Amino acid sequence: MKQPLLKCAVVDDSPTQRFAVIKLIKEHPQLELTGEWNNVIETKNGLLKTKVDVLFLDIEMPILNGFDLLDDLENKPHIVFVTGKTQYAHKAFDYDVIDFLKKPVKTERFNIAVQKVINASTSKIEQEPKENGDFIFIKSGSIEYKVFLKHILYVSALRDFAKIHLEEGSPLVALGTMTSFESLLPSKHFFRVHRSYIVNLEKIERFGAHYMEIKDEKIPISRMKKQAFKEALNHL
Repeated sequence: MKQPLLKCAVVDDSPTQRFAVIKLIKEHPQLELTGEWNNVIETKNGLLKTKVDVLFLDIEMPILNGFDLLDDLENKPHIVFVTGKTQYAHKAFDYDVIDFLKKPVKTERFNIAVQKVINASTSKIEQEPKENGDFIFIKSGSIEYKVFLKHILYVSALRDFAKIHLEEGSPLVALGTMTSFESLLPSKHFFRVHRSYIVNLEKIERFGAHYMEIKDEKIPISRMKKQAFKEALNHL
């Protein structure tokens, strides 16, 4: 079956650099360009009206940078950073990005990043039908594990992978982004409290202004998520 096109947008304050990435997108058979913006404000407004699966995002821009944009987005598409400076690489992966490309972007390296996006979009995590969603199957290595939702404590980010922490036994390490897990797990019981953590609300033992505890593990609460987190607890 032919895979659907991934809808892409490019954000860069340099027209030359922006057009270079656009050219690569138009040459790729599985990508479709749906937006191009030259600053963070334009991007925020554009994302409200435009379907975007993956955002090719510059970091250094006037006034607000790429990190500022991600700090302010609730529902993020897959992110591929495109920048001229490598010193941002470590910080970039703290934001659960798919990949980090250095300008000028070569076609071969661009295609590798696109494949990572495709892998994340067609995650190897399989879900039972929603009406029977008491468990999911998670692929860790070459083995598919049946995991009951009630046994999941929390999920944490691990570069291109995620760690599923369970009530008993060692965590499972599975291919997939935090965004893919966020869409997989039922929102009534699971909440993304931080870009690197999704928690089972029923497993929280205590929480304060900046962190919560699950089985003696301290998990940070994002400043942007505090109010929504309290509301989610109230609706359990």
